[in-house]
Amino acid sequence: MLQAPQRTGLSGPTLIRLLTRLTDVDVPESRQSLSDHLSQWLGWTDAIALSAALNTSPPVIAPGARMFGSAEERECARVRTTLADAIASDTAATSAKRIVPGQAPAKKSAAVEQAEADYSNFRQRYLSLQHTMETSVGNLRSRLRGMVAAKNGEMTRLAVVDAIMDRALLPKERALFGAIPKLLQGHFERLRLAEAAALAPVDAPVDASVDAPVDAPAAEADAAPPTDGAAKLEDGNGKAPAPATATPPVTPGAWLDVFRKDMRSVLLAELDVRLQPVEGLLAALRAS
Repeated sequence: MLQAPQRTGLSGPTLIRLLTRLTDVDVPESRQSLSDHLSQWLGWTDAIALSAALNTSPPVIAPGARMFGSAEERECARVRTTLADAIASDTAATSAKRIVPGQAPAKKSAAVEQAEADYSNFRQRYLSLQHTMETSVGNLRSRLRGMVAAKNGEMTRLAVVDAIMDRALLPKERALFGAIPKLLQGHFERLRLAEAAALAPVDAPVDASVDAPVDAPAAEADAAPPTDGAAKLEDGNGKAPAPATATPPVTPGAWLDVFRKDMRSVLLAELDVRLQPVEGLLAALRAS
């Protein structure tokens, strides 16, 4: 069975560790703190707005806003489940039909075979799922932020800070997430080449003695039973060494199944990262 290359992963979220394992990009772990990274990502206008939100009294929100309750908890769970199901169904929708041993493979048209092995299709599906995640999670985050702001006091300040960070970091977030399909393309190609190499026929060695006359004494010697010296080439228990275990055959097309599984794992890990701000707002609402 084809396996993804095993590499020492960085510490951090599952998404980072997965991409480190699946790609051949050797990036040293950053020594910068989170605050240092944020200072590089925030523009000066964002920094001013953030400073004002942290150092001034929060605005007073008019009463009458909808309060947080079990309906919102269920909505958050529904959004997560819906997105996870979309990822699972999309990455498995074009799963290649595996060839059963002893059964002749179904003949496919050249267009179908090309579509299954064309990374542009996978890239398009990944980008489509990213857009769906960004829209759904963004709407949910805005809804929860409004409920946090309705609490007034420090909760309102938290909502203002979240809105500023959301607006300021969105371009950087899109750029970083947008680089993932390109990283997965290298993994796609490596898996395909690995299977092609495993299925490539091995050239049989040419036997130079086929046309040569057979020397009768030599032939008899080759056919003779092993001598006592040869018999001693047994293991310590007096038994002949067991034959080496044959390597299981590689099933054509198995690499596509491996890639789909890896792509699904990366998408689910990305979903977890995108939902972290939502989880933070949920925790604030539960604690209020």
